[in-house]
Amino acid sequence: MSSSAPAAGKPAIDISKLRYILATDCGSTTTKAILVEKVGDSWRQTQRAEAPTTVEEPFANVTIGVSNSLTEIGELAGRRFIADDGTIIRRKNDSDPDGCDLYISTSSAGGGLQMVVAGVVAQMTAASAKRAALGAGAIVMDTIASNDKRRPHERIQRIRELRPDMVLISGGTDGGNVQQVVQIAEQIAPAKPRPRFGGEYELPVIYAGNKDAAPQVRVIFSKGFDLAVVDNLRPTLEQENLGPARDKIHDVFLEHVMAHAPGYDKLMAWSDAPIMPTPGAVGDILQRIAARDGLNAVCVDIGGATTDVFSVFGGTFNRTVSANLGMSYSISNVCAEAGMQNVLRWVHIDMDERELRNRVKNKMIRPTTIPQSAEALVFEQAVAREALRLAYVQHKEFATTLKGVQQQRTVGDLFAQQASGQTIVDDMKLDLLVASGGVLSHAPKMEQTAAMLVDSFEPQGFTQLAKDSIFMMPHLGVLASVHSAAAMEVFERDCLVRLGWSVAAKGEGKWGRKCFSYRVSGAVSASGELACGDVALVRVGPEQEVEVVVEPAKEFDLGAGAGKPVTRRVKGGTVGILFDARGRPLTLPENEADRKAAVARWAQVWETR
Repeated sequence: MSSSAPAAGKPAIDISKLRYILATDCGSTTTKAILVEKVGDSWRQTQRAEAPTTVEEPFANVTIGVSNSLTEIGELAGRRFIADDGTIIRRKNDSDPDGCDLYISTSSAGGGLQMVVAGVVAQMTAASAKRAALGAGAIVMDTIASNDKRRPHERIQRIRELRPDMVLISGGTDGGNVQQVVQIAEQIAPAKPRPRFGGEYELPVIYAGNKDAAPQVRVIFSKGFDLAVVDNLRPTLEQENLGPARDKIHDVFLEHVMAHAPGYDKLMAWSDAPIMPTPGAVGDILQRIAARDGLNAVCVDIGGATTDVFSVFGGTFNRTVSANLGMSYSISNVCAEAGMQNVLRWVHIDMDERELRNRVKNKMIRPTTIPQSAEALVFEQAVAREALRLAYVQHKEFATTLKGVQQQRTVGDLFAQQASGQTIVDDMKLDLLVASGGVLSHAPKMEQTAAMLVDSFEPQGFTQLAKDSIFMMPHLGVLASVHSAAAMEVFERDCLVRLGWSVAAKGEGKWGRKCFSYRVSGAVSASGELACGDVALVRVGPEQEVEVVVEPAKEFDLGAGAGKPVTRRVKGGTVGILFDARGRPLTLPENEADRKAAVARWAQVWETR
């Protein structure tokens, strides 16, 4: 009998008997439900439904929104999943016309998991603590460190102002000095931060620092706090050990945060597996795919208020949250941080800047509106390019080798030693780039999604482009913890829409001069030579396999080195193969007329059928 680990207090799950699986993602505004069903010998995602999330007043019970979404799923599937009393119906046997075999969920409702992290040195142990928190799916409200340029009383005041779900403290290597990490603990404890969901329970604190300081830390947090001590995040300068802290964050998230959020005690009783923070589930499925296929992968989820970037390079996982880069609530922050001129460089039609600023303000006031004209769509996608670009820059700055040492962050990594603090994100080695979020997933044309990805992330060499069809990755992330094979199968068949490939040359040259030539043969035949500043699109379908040969000019690199040809066999996608000779870094003409002409020409090429 094949079985999987269940939620605490639940019987083991016999995955061989599963046929109907319900999964929900309780977002801050919308609860999204999917039905994953055994169809013959295959697992498929067959139905999807949405309902408003009900964690806030006047309902203050998250299960109402869950029941509503599952009721709609049942109507679509012709099968009842919700009983008259509002609970989930369980299938008794194979002939039962109603019910499911498994119910699982993720959640970011009520603002998701919010944490404060602390460490001795901002660039070292505090950065490690932030990586652990972000990797577990948290939003980091603030990072406290001895060298963060704030005075002790300022740090204490800041801690008092915040109402985190939990605090993670790191600092010092095992066997090293204990004084500094103890001082950090002595600043947090007197501040007495109160938990977000009321004061009837003690604030969870996780200590993952120098093990020699643990006895003193236990004394400091002995009253008014629920302290957990785990293995050091940074046992030596050359090693980072994030696993134990991440696991404990998940445990505490369930035991404390979810248990006190409105209705989550009932939701946990329904769920057959531990509820996961939405970003943590997305990170889990991306890591599984990267490990299975031996890929370096990046996934971006752009929302109304924030943009999450996930990456796996050489087996090392990182996640960042750009809290002020989004397409509705944070759209003015994008325009301010990028500068309106940088936004407008992607616009090829005449637009009045004053009118555009009013458009930005209206989007903040009415965040659920969508573009109603071609002009509005062009502007929104221009803003998206800058939001994605800025979020990726921030991600690269965070996803680095360890500061202060000459070694890679994870002991198992086999990369050559690099300079301390160097980013591990290598655009030339990026194999898969996945898009998620409304402006990307729901663009009117898939060519527009592909163009936004290429313009903002500037991939180099051969990079496969894809999108999450209906924002299913969180559901599949938590499903993978129960039934990995089913999650992987649905990911490939129903979740991932393969858009095609970006083939882009690294290097800079004078526009009009040769950049590279290309030749496509096999199911589709095409050839051409691109000058610097040109793009070309060859339509190659998802099931069509071709051989691509590219020969760059001597100053350009397509993956084998400057001036060296590259040959790859690839399958196409819904868009095809995008050949990009605009150079890396991508720069646009300074002359206004030339810039508009170039952007208009690119847009026409990308969308020509």
